[in-house]
Amino acid sequence: MSAAHDDCEIVSSRLLAAPREAVFAAFADPEVLARWWGPIGFTNTLHEFEFRPGGPWKFTMHGPDGTDYYNESRFDEIAAPERLVLTHLRPMHRFLMTMTFDAESGGTRITWRMRFDSAEEVARIREFVVPANEQNFDRLAAALVGG
Repeated sequence: MSAAHDDCEIVSSRLLAAPREAVFAAFADPEVLARWWGPIGFTNTLHEFEFRPGGPWKFTMHGPDGTDYYNESRFDEIAAPERLVLTHLRPMHRFLMTMTFDAESGGTRITWRMRFDSAEEVARIREFVVPANEQNFDRLAAALVGG
C-alpha cells in the first residue's frame, strides 16, 4: 500500500509476518541488509556502515543491467525497534527517510516516509520509487523467512 500524504512525500507501508525486532534487525545487520536492499534484481556492495546516529551508510547498488548506483546516507536517529531515520545525501535524490516499525496482529507494519525538498522531484520520480519500494518490501519479506 503506497500513498502520498503531501506533494513532497512518498509513503509506502506493508504488514510483514515477523516480529518488529526481527524486521528492525534486518536493517541493523549490514550483511543481511546488503542481501535484500533495493528493487528486484539489484545487488549491493557496502563501503561503509556505522549503525549509530551520525553514522555513514555508503554503498553501491548494482543494477541487473550492470549499471552501478553509488549511494551515500547518514543515520540520523535510531530507536530500536520502533524507528529509524536517515538522510539520503547523494547522488541524484536527497531526501529524509523515516521508517517506523509498529507491532500489529500477525506481525509488523513497516512504514517508509520519504520526504523530498520539492513536489517537482516527487512528481519526477514517483513512477519509479513507488514500485521500487514495493519490490524492496518483497525482498525484505523473503529475507525474513530465510529466502
